Amino acid sequence: MPVRKPFEQSYYPPVPTKLTKSFRTNLVWQFFRFLVLNIRMLRMIRKH
Repeated sequence: MPVRKPFEQSYYPPVPTKLTKSFRTNLVWQFFRFLVLNIRMLRMIRKH
């Protein structure tokens, strides 16, 4: 396991972009993804 020195770039976690933050907080997008996920699960359940 490599030793990380404090205050190096690799020491800090990646920060989400503005677009990523907006997707995470947008209720319309979350609702759409919720519907898509549910449809996929229903299709899978129907197959079995």
